[in-house]
Order: sequence, then C-alpha cells, then structure tokens
Amino acid sequence: MPRWKELPASLDQRVGQFVVQLRRFKDRSGLSLAALAAKTSYSRSSWERYLNARQLPPREAVEELARVCGTDPARLLVLHELAAEAWTEAAAAADREGRDAGAAPAVPAPGEEELRETRRRMWLFVAAVTVLVVALAAGLLAARPWEDDEPRSDGPPAAGTPSPFVFVQGRSRPCHVERRDGALVAGYSPTRTVLMDLKSSGWEVLEAQCLLRHHGFDPGLIDGSYGERSKEAARNFQKAKGLVVDGIVGPDTWGELRR
Repeated sequence: MPRWKELPASLDQRVGQFVVQLRRFKDRSGLSLAALAAKTSYSRSSWERYLNARQLPPREAVEELARVCGTDPARLLVLHELAAEAWTEAAAAADREGRDAGAAPAVPAPGEEELRETRRRMWLFVAAVTVLVVALAAGLLAARPWEDDEPRSDGPPAAGTPSPFVFVQGRSRPCHVERRDGALVAGYSPTRTVLMDLKSSGWEVLEAQCLLRHHGFDPGLIDGSYGERSKEAARNFQKAKGLVVDGIVGPDTWGELRR
C-alpha cells in the first residue's frame, strides 16, 4: 500500500512535480504532519491539503518547510512559481468554461468548494479575533501596564493588572526603549526574573524581544512569542555578554538586557 495517495491524472504536470518534491522534503524531515505543524506556522490540515494537491501552499509555507528540513529552498521555490502559474491558468480556464455555459451552473474544480469554505471560515475567524483584539487593546490602554513599576507575580493576576496577553499570528508590536532609573525598559513588563524558553509568550517576551533588538540582536517579529529566532538572538546576546549560552532568558540575562 503506497504511503502517499496517488495524484489525480488530470493534475497539471507542473503542479504534480512541485507536490512530489514537497512530499520528498517532508519525508526527508522524518516529521509527522502534527510535528510539521508544530514547527511551522501552518496547521496539520493545511499541510495535508498541500501535500495532496488540494490546495497550493503560500510561498512562506514552502520556505518554512525548507527551513525545518535544513535545505536551501531555491529549487523548490522555482517549482512553486511554475505550479502557481499552472494553478492560475486552470482557474482561468474553469472561469471561461463557466461563462461559456451560459445559464448552466459552473462545476467547481476539484477542491474548489473546500477552498471556498476554508476561506469563509478564515474570514469569520479573523473577524472574531479582530473584535477580541480591539476589546483587549481598549482594556490595555485603560490599565497602562507600562506605568506599573512592580514586577508581575507568577501567580494569578490581581485586580487592576493589565489584560491577559493575546498572541496574534503575524502581528508586530512597536518598541520604544528608554532608560528609567538607570535601567532600560520597553514598557511591556518590568520583570527581571521570569524564565523564558521556546513556546513562551506574553508581555515579558515582548519586553525581551524589544531589548534584544535595542542591543543589536534581531529576534525577528516582535510578536510576544518566543520562537527559534528569538532564542537564537538570546544565545548570541548571552555569548557576547559572557553568560551561559542556552537561549533561556532568566535573571542573569535580564540583568544584562536592562543595562
């Protein structure tokens, strides 16, 4: 029994070549779909659609797969461009056929109905997240966490503390680093002790990302999520300051970040 489902015979050759290479990259990584989703910005169901030619992945997904596999993405990106052309041509042809049919209803291409439903759900999700973010932003402005000089407790938040942190994929937050009472602050958190490693998120992560960037170590997107790029920036910072190089931000690293 084959490991991968056979691709449709009607599939454009350019798309087929791209999907075959995509599958090879995934096989070389040795990762399951769930593990691949955990190491990239795309869900397990998204990778399942990409690897079975039901949906063309975005360029960023191709680059992330190559990064996870430790491979140069150049050749795969060329195949992706050719597949995108084929995908666009197929969509245009289907549209022309629909117009030529006159009153007859257009027959959706394989997977097209699923794509429409996915997009509809995505827009509903984005709308819901937008409403939530606006509400949380209003609460944050009212609470003014950047004016709180006391460190946060590791326990449940007390009354009057800032709104809970909400991570939004792809959203970058501003950094305004200044020196107060002899210490550098970005205004997101006054902490000097919170431990942070991969998968950490919150106001403390935003604070550390801003301070790392201020010291000349790029943590990537300032989004409050402590990922591989933030950890690599922390390692380089620790090495430059003569600290233990483990990428984990703790009291010693905080002390140097605040200098």
